[in-house]
Amino acid sequence: MKTVYSNILNSISEDKKGLAVLIDPDKMKPEGLSDFMEKLNKSKANLIFVGGSIVDDHATEILVTEIKRYTNLPIVLFPGDVAQLTNRADAVLFLSLISGNNPEYLIGKHIQAVSKLKGSNLEVIPTGYVLIENGKQTAVEKVTKTKPISRQNVQDIVDTAKAGELLGMKLIYLEAGSGALHPVPAEIISFVKQELKIPLIVGGGIRSQQQLETAYTNGADIVVIGTAFEDDVSFFDELKK
Repeated sequence: MKTVYSNILNSISEDKKGLAVLIDPDKMKPEGLSDFMEKLNKSKANLIFVGGSIVDDHATEILVTEIKRYTNLPIVLFPGDVAQLTNRADAVLFLSLISGNNPEYLIGKHIQAVSKLKGSNLEVIPTGYVLIENGKQTAVEKVTKTKPISRQNVQDIVDTAKAGELLGMKLIYLEAGSGALHPVPAEIISFVKQELKIPLIVGGGIRSQQQLETAYTNGADIVVIGTAFEDDVSFFDELKK
């Protein structure tokens, strides 16, 4: 049976780029989902990420259940906390915040998640999560009480990403943060990609077709866009199939 991760690897082998739409259960209510999903299904998106830094209990499961009514695309959890795990999704990014120094988000939350994952059919994808400074404080910083790596410290970012790969992560996620003022710079994406043998995800602050293409050109295998669609659903029209 093909898995979400194997599909990602297959797409990369065929030189196909991925687009993931991030839906935050705290911002997207089930009753407002219909029009959003209609546009999403007509776009180039091939993955749906669901999650947020601060989400009410059960909100994720309710939203995932509703999303499944409108699409057959894989739904991947992008959880900010253990409470956001739900067996209704297809997979979960098992995020370790390797750019931070808070043990709760390096391994602590993962230990708490094990009992939920034991009885789950979720595909678990170990993911090294690297937070990069974008010009303003993000929700991830507030919740995790960690600082992002300065965008000026390119070598530190590259080494952190590579360390994640050497630790056995299956994905590396370069994150500027939700609503970032500046996306991850092209130079950083390029240097990180040159060092990795595993897929690279890039997200945060991407609000135009040009920024999307820049991320792809410099090595992003999957680009994640969330806030741009929340602010203006017509952005989907620029990304039609």
